[in-house]
Amino acid sequence: MLILGIETATERVSVAIGNHEGVLAMFEVTRGRRHAETLTPAIEFVCQQADIKLAEISVIAVDVGPGLFTGMRVGLAAAKVMAQALGIGIIPLSSLDLLTHPVRHTEKLIASVIDARKGEVFYALYRQTSAGMSRVLEPTTGTIDELLIVLSERAQDTVCVGDGAVRYRDEITHGYPVEFAESSFAFPSSAALVQMAYARAVREDWVDPAAIQAMYLRQPDAEINWSTRHSGPGGVA
Repeated sequence: MLILGIETATERVSVAIGNHEGVLAMFEVTRGRRHAETLTPAIEFVCQQADIKLAEISVIAVDVGPGLFTGMRVGLAAAKVMAQALGIGIIPLSSLDLLTHPVRHTEKLIASVIDARKGEVFYALYRQTSAGMSRVLEPTTGTIDELLIVLSERAQDTVCVGDGAVRYRDEITHGYPVEFAESSFAFPSSAALVQMAYARAVREDWVDPAAIQAMYLRQPDAEINWSTRHSGPGGVA
């Protein structure tokens, strides 16, 4: 069973092909949000490197966010079009879940933190259990101060991972004593996407392309700006 992983929810475009043997080919690049320009050549590249034709793909795994609105839209659109054309299903995974993969063996609480811009972060909390990685706090949006309050209330040894943790490292360090994952783990990886999706693919636990939804957690900036303009004097409340 061959899985194509598409990861575009953050600043990095990451694409991988894998199967029961692991990742067969992977492409990653950070090019300043040029997701639409980069994704199709990236898919073609990994297919060539793995000597795989798109028609051989059994399922597509895609990051549904939270993250950059445009990036999520590009990845989801590509995944849906290909899945519909190939007549295969999609396995959706959250970017916050994906960030836990490289640090999943720790016994500490894991805080996945993604930079949401505008002084906010997307975050969720996880802990390793006998059944695997388990969320102990569902994905949410808030300021660093709000995240620090949550961590302080739990008062547990914690490791932070994600580009939000990298950007706000000083604030987090001054607010609550935590460890930080390596900076190379700052973005979700398509390698983790393929590996985490494989068990679900074997169970045929996939979703019809038409049913896939992005995990926004807040309104896209364009909608926020429209609402702001039309709720002022003379606008529509």
